Amino acid sequence: MPRLTKEKIKNKLNYHYKAFDRKTISPDPLEFPHRFSDKNDIEISAFLASVFAYGSVVQILKTLESIFSIIGNEPFNFVINYNYNKDKVLFKDIKHRFYTGEDIAALFAGLNVIYQTYGSLNYLFLLYYFEKADNIKGALSFFSNNLTDIVTKSSKITSSGIKFMFPDPLKGSACKRQNLFLRWMIRNDELDFGLWKEIPTRQLVIPVDTHIAQISQKLNLTKRKNVSWKMAEEITNNLKKFDENDPVKYDFALCHIGMRKLDF
Repeated sequence: MPRLTKEKIKNKLNYHYKAFDRKTISPDPLEFPHRFSDKNDIEISAFLASVFAYGSVVQILKTLESIFSIIGNEPFNFVINYNYNKDKVLFKDIKHRFYTGEDIAALFAGLNVIYQTYGSLNYLFLLYYFEKADNIKGALSFFSNNLTDIVTKSSKITSSGIKFMFPDPLKGSACKRQNLFLRWMIRNDELDFGLWKEIPTRQLVIPVDTHIAQISQKLNLTKRKNVSWKMAEEITNNLKKFDENDPVKYDFALCHIGMRKLDF
């Protein structure tokens, strides 16, 4: 890729941001929460879609189709009425890379406790949200550790799969899947839902996967070689030069340019 000026990068970023709209979602796990209109159904389906958003997109969509065929058209009602001991058998045949059917059943046990206790994932996240923080790192760390705790205690299962579901930014993880979920919940445009209104978009951190890392390296948005939280922060801070208040708006376009092998 030839070296581009800051102005050219900004113009291209904004062009691609506008080009990727609701009609261009597929293939992406974001398709699943867009099936719903109720805010609780959107929040739960977005959370599930983000938890499974690793591996090939074909595999991700296949796994999510299997899960949504079980939970039906009302994810919130399924979660609220979920009985771990009785219903865990529903997921016994589903596996997704590091997750077993047991891990998936345990995840729903945790979600049941969260919605019965706190009413929403939004409320749980805000318990440790710091309004004056530079970004959501601290709140996300508490959120991830709370999720791990709740899922483990509600199912009495400790597994590597459950630990993988909720990495901790304080331990250096880029936390791609959590940042993806937060983008969907906090930003508001054709793609993202803007349901969590208490958190400004300037505090979001870009969800970094191999596609984002590679294109960011080519655009000199990061000098780092390894995907990590520090890389995610560096990319986000550089994107703030193009939109100080909403740097993560470019995430979908950058990711799909990489995924679809398009020219920037």
